[in-house]
Parts: sequence; structure tokens; C-alpha cells
Amino acid sequence: MILEIGCNSFASAQIAFENGADRIELFSDWHAGGCTPSIGSIKACKQLNIPIYAIIRPRGGNFNYTDSEFEIMKSDIIACKKYKVDGIVFGILTNDQKIDSLRCSELINLWNGPATFHRAFDSVAEPFNALETLISLGFERILTSGQHDTAIAGINIIENLLDASKKRIQILPGAGINLNNVGDILKVKGIEGIHTTANSILEYPEIAGSTQSIVDGNVVKELRTIMDEIP
Repeated sequence: MILEIGCNSFASAQIAFENGADRIELFSDWHAGGCTPSIGSIKACKQLNIPIYAIIRPRGGNFNYTDSEFEIMKSDIIACKKYKVDGIVFGILTNDQKIDSLRCSELINLWNGPATFHRAFDSVAEPFNALETLISLGFERILTSGQHDTAIAGINIIENLLDASKKRIQILPGAGINLNNVGDILKVKGIEGIHTTANSILEYPEIAGSTQSIVDGNVVKELRTIMDEIP
């Protein structure tokens, strides 16, 4: 049962690692929902003895990228290969909210390693058709909240995706998973892990309006304990 923690800094990744996480999804710009992390962050996190998956996302907003943005994504993947990132996380949609198979295929081939299709999946118009497309493209897993704001709200769709996948691709629930609802998430047959940021907010009173999202080590530790008790 894999515990993946979304981290927007080396400090968060270190906390997650020290408290029982199995994998780090590394990103920048928490407020935008996650963008490509800096090379410095990647290099620092690679010193931890834990798999690091880097988000490849040039900006916040939608998942329909310009040609220039697509070139940026390719450059970032090349950098991730250079610094031996363990996996990448990305998603590209067409203007009619379908999987952009051509561009996704190009990035998969460029990367030639483990890849997760992120929550762009929750914006697709036909999720079960999208599932088959992502399987055919060679993605390792799909991160999804079941097309709802939170994974617990979308648990029925997640369960149906697990059934439809027939173990050909991993379905990783994410969004809003916490200590209060993780037990209900883990009851779903076929779930192999969860994704959460397990974050808390630090405020800096000396700087007006300044906050930092950081992983709460106690939450990670409690999640690890709950997951380890699953038969």
C-alpha cells in the first residue's frame, strides 16, 4: 500500500521521507495546483532515499498548452532525465477535453520511464474512454479524484475505474484525503495506495500575508500506521 505525498519543497519532502512516505510527488506553486519544480529542488530531493516523481506542468490553469509551452515541457523532461528523477507526472488535453494522445505519446517516448497522468484526468469529458487511451499510451498510473473536488466525493467513479482498469494501470486516489476519510478510501477493493499533501499552513506574522504550505509529519506518520494495518 503506497503512500505518496505531494511536496512543494525540499523541507516538505524531507519531512515526508522521515515519517514513512513511500514516494514523493515534487512540484512548485502550491496555489496553482502544482507546477514543475526547480532543478535545485530536484537535486536536493534526490539526496533522500525515496523515489521522486516530478510534475511537468509549465503553468497553472487548464491543460491545453501552446506550442511554446509544450517545448518547455520537453525541456523539463530532458532535465529530469539528466538529474535521474524516478518518474514524471503530467497531463495534456485537447480543446474538447479529451486526452491529447499525440503530445502525450511524444512526452512518454521522450521520457521512456514511469509516468503518471495527473488530475487533468478529472477534466476529461469521457473518463472511461480516457482510461483506455492512457493504458494504450503506456502510463503507469492515473491520479484522480473521481471527477469530483475530493476523492471521497468521487469514490464511486474511482471504484468503477478500478474495475474497468483490470489491473492494466494503477488508479491512485488523490485530493482531500485526510485522517478522517482515509479509512473509507482504503476500503475500496483494488486500491494500491493514496496521494495526499498532508499539509499544514505556516504563517509568518512579520511579513504581512505571508504563508507556507508544508507537510505535517504527524499526519504522514498516522496515515502510514493506518495503511500498515490494512490486511
